[in-house]
Amino acid sequence: MKKTLALAAVTALLGVTSACGSDDNGGSSADGGPEKADLVVWLNGADTPQEARDWLKETFEEENPGSTLTIEEQEWDGLVERMTTALSSEDQTPDVVEVGNTQAPTFTTAGAFSDLTGDLEDLGGDDLLPGFVEAATVEGKTYAVPYYAGSTYVFYRKDLFKKAGVEVPTTMDEFVDVAVQLKKESGKADFSGYWLPGQDWRDGAAFLWDAGGDFAVADGDAWTASLSTPESQEGLATVQQLFTEASGAPADANESDPVTPFCADKVGMMSRPGWVYGMLTDEESGCPDLAKQIGVFALPGSDGEPAPVLLGGSDIAIPAKSPNQDLAREAVSLMLSDDYQGILAEAGLTPAKESLATLLGDDEFAQATIAAASNAKLTPAAANWATVEGTRVLEDLFSQIAQGGDIADLAADADARIDDELN
Repeated sequence: MKKTLALAAVTALLGVTSACGSDDNGGSSADGGPEKADLVVWLNGADTPQEARDWLKETFEEENPGSTLTIEEQEWDGLVERMTTALSSEDQTPDVVEVGNTQAPTFTTAGAFSDLTGDLEDLGGDDLLPGFVEAATVEGKTYAVPYYAGSTYVFYRKDLFKKAGVEVPTTMDEFVDVAVQLKKESGKADFSGYWLPGQDWRDGAAFLWDAGGDFAVADGDAWTASLSTPESQEGLATVQQLFTEASGAPADANESDPVTPFCADKVGMMSRPGWVYGMLTDEESGCPDLAKQIGVFALPGSDGEPAPVLLGGSDIAIPAKSPNQDLAREAVSLMLSDDYQGILAEAGLTPAKESLATLLGDDEFAQATIAAASNAKLTPAAANWATVEGTRVLEDLFSQIAQGGDIADLAADADARIDDELN
C-alpha cells in the first residue's frame, strides 16, 4: 500500500527541512507574536471535562485583557491527517494542540512544534511525567509536554456478576471465562460479557502483550512488524475469542461511545480510562442510577499481576507556524498549572505532574488506576508510528479478526503494511 502519511510526507507538508522541531519559535513569529490575539486551542474527544475548559478560557482571558481563547474539539479519528494539513499553514494552524502520546514523536521529529525546552522548568520541571517528556524530546530538545495520562482498567456490573454467580477474575484465563459466562447468562446477542468493538486495537493490545507478542520490534535502525510471531498470534486468538464469544459490540465499530451500551444494560465488563466513570454517572448524559452497581479492577494478566495495558494519554504542544507564540505559551502554562491539573485529576485523569497523583484519591477507582498503570506499555517508539495509526491498519486487522478471519493470514498482511509504514 502506498504510504499516505509517512514521515517524509508529513515533513514536506509542514514545509520544514530540519530533522527536529523549529528552532526559531515559529518561523515568521520569531518575535513571539502580538500582545493581543484570538487564540485557538485544539482539544480531542470528550476527555477534558467542561469545568476545565471553562476555567482555561476564563482565566486566560482575565490574565490577557483584549485576547480571547476558543477551544475547538477534534475527533481522535482522522486527527493525524487534520493536524498534518492544519499545521502546515500559518493561516489555518491552531495555536495550541493536544496530540496523543503515541502520535507526538512523528510531529516532533518532523518539526511541527515549537521548542519548549527553555519553558520546562517553569512548566513543572522534573515533576512532569518523565516518560511523556522523553517521548517528545529529540536531540536534547523538548517539543511537547504531558497533558494527562491514563491507563484503562475494567469497569464491571456488580449486580450482573452476582446474577451470573461469578467473582472478580484474578488471572487472564479467569477473565475470559467470566466474560463468556456473562454473555451466556444474558441470553442476548447484543449483550457484551466484555464490551470490545471490532476496531478497538488499543484495548486489544493488552491481550497481545500479555501473551508475549508485540506490534513491532526494533531491528537496529529499522523496525520489524511482529504480529505474525507465535506469541502475537496467541494473543490475537484470545482477542478473537472475546470478539466472538463474549462481545456483542459491532465488529466494524470503535470504542468512542461506551456510555450508550453500558447505560442500556448491554455491558457486563469493559476496559475504559478512569474518567469514563464521570461520563457514566453524569446526570444528563449518563445513568447515575447504576452508580452503586459499578465496580472496577485492573485487568489481570496470565501471571496474576496486572496485564500490560496501553499507557494512554496526551501531550500538548505549540505548532511552529502559530503566529501567537507568546500567548500560546501563556495558555500552555495555565494547562500545566496545579489548578487546571487538579480539575483533570478530580475527573479521573492522571495529572501531568507526579506530585499531583494524590488528587486521584484513595478509593477503588484510584487503586485500579495505580494498579493498571503499574504494568502499562507504550506502542513502538518509532518515528513513523503515527503513520501506522493514520492508515488504520490496526483497525482493519482487529475488525477482520472480530469477523472470524484467519489470524495467520491477517497478521501477515498487517505486518507487510506496518513494515512499509515504519521503514
